[in-house]
Amino acid sequence: MVTGSCLCRAVRFAVGGELAPIQFCHCTDCRKAQGGAFASNIPVAEADFQLTSGEEDLQAYESSPGKERVFCRRCGSPIFSRHVSKPGVLRLRAGTLDAPTGARAGFHFHVASKADWWEITDVLPQHPGERPQ
Repeated sequence: MVTGSCLCRAVRFAVGGELAPIQFCHCTDCRKAQGGAFASNIPVAEADFQLTSGEEDLQAYESSPGKERVFCRRCGSPIFSRHVSKPGVLRLRAGTLDAPTGARAGFHFHVASKADWWEITDVLPQHPGERPQ
């Protein structure tokens, strides 16, 4: 079981099972939502995600039709997103996890719209658009 929290520690959670590879999204919306060059996400089955505290501190924002970004209303930390097209799956923000996680980097996607000031220098696969299925 891996644990995690927001910056102020009001929202805490646990994730059961092995973590999928981390996916790095470089789309404009993710950059703006994260305030960085990309978002670091891990797909997690909702059934494997357990909120252990702070449910009342979660706030959701529909950033595009059918996509909800969920964050801590106290400190603003992004926790996860979910999309109606992928029921039962959360895209957990990898930076909220406590170490050690055992997670590994997987791939980059939406690199055609990446920040012009960021150079991808690793050898991970890169996808110009949507993440592979």
